[in-house]
Amino acid sequence: MRQEITLEQLQETINQWVGNYGVRYFSELTNLAVLVEEVGELARIMSRKFGDQSFKEEESGKDLADELADVLFVLVCIANQTGVDLTRSIQKNLEKKTERDKDRHHRNPKLKNKS
Repeated sequence: MRQEITLEQLQETINQWVGNYGVRYFSELTNLAVLVEEVGELARIMSRKFGDQSFKEEESGKDLADELADVLFVLVCIANQTGVDLTRSIQKNLEKKTERDKDRHHRNPKLKNKS
């Protein structure tokens, strides 16, 4: 059975993991570089799975879910070390997007069903 986890729990779990296994957080700039690396790995899989490129033989075992988890892990590390409450931040961000975009995407002809 899969256990649900909140953003707050995720932040605390990763903070505990870093303390137990990672010794300490990398510097903020190092974590930014790690994030860019992880997004690059994600982009590589996306371009091959959903784009026009094909996988090389040695890339066949690459896992999209694992790469997404790597990106999320580093994002949470950056949030933790900079004091960002992701629950509060995503709530505020969704409110901003809802107000700004409540009609915008519905009016976009590019988003209508493709034939």
